[in-house]
Amino acid sequence: MKRFLLAMTACAAQMAAAAIPVLIVDGQNNHKWQETTPVLKRLLEETGKFTVDVSTSPAKGGDFSAYNPDFSKYKVVVSNYSDFAGDPWPEALRKKLTDYVAAGGGFVSFHAADNAFPMDKEYNRMIAVGGWGGRTEKDGPMIRFRDGKMVLESKPGKAGSHGKRLPYVVVTRDAKHPIMKGLPAEWLHHEDELYDSLKGPAENVGLVATAWSDPANRGTGENEPALMTVRYGKGRVFHTILGHDVEAMRCVGFIVTLQRGTEWAATGKVTQKAPKDFPGKEKVSLR
Repeated sequence: MKRFLLAMTACAAQMAAAAIPVLIVDGQNNHKWQETTPVLKRLLEETGKFTVDVSTSPAKGGDFSAYNPDFSKYKVVVSNYSDFAGDPWPEALRKKLTDYVAAGGGFVSFHAADNAFPMDKEYNRMIAVGGWGGRTEKDGPMIRFRDGKMVLESKPGKAGSHGKRLPYVVVTRDAKHPIMKGLPAEWLHHEDELYDSLKGPAENVGLVATAWSDPANRGTGENEPALMTVRYGKGRVFHTILGHDVEAMRCVGFIVTLQRGTEWAATGKVTQKAPKDFPGKEKVSLR
């Protein structure tokens, strides 16, 4: 029995040592980050593949002089931060983040993180496209999926919009990508915001999934980017528009693509298998 316990302890220690270190950054957002960050942390940790720390910034109007998370300790940074209704990070800290990714670090832009730092050209390059905060066609084109391929469209107007929170179908556009491999070609996502008209540099971007923006719900009538990958320097970025609140985050489609996307951003590979409860086109699957 003693040998068994020692073996189990050693196995647990090996698994912990092999886990991917993740840092979630939050502290300000026009969404309820106090509710969504604990869910992000739990969803990543429950895979057994990640150890997760959280770095929370000062509140709006606070002193950022001592806020300096050490990104170098982590394989991937997950952003749940948006200054849409708050404070941008100091320039030196934003540069520290983009330098970290350019040198090979991973980054996950979660939902409203693509609203952040509209004035920062490198951050915009890192996330490919973003919305709100005064972004317009001057910041770059929109990503479209037409006639079986990704195209870029430059069109005057503000970047970023969405209709009411409703369920919508997510369509895989790159079935060979590790994040999407083995997942259904189409699946019904739980009620959520469907961002549209995001604009930005759109450099080195891969379109892995889209969702049709219904004009009946103030949409564009276009297949909008829902899941994207970006190569930024030596680093990998996973950009998901999904996950407005804890209810939307119950969707198994959201959960699995977040977990897989985070692993890919950190390592370039995905070792997680598709679960049996992954949704199909006709019915939402919740946890």
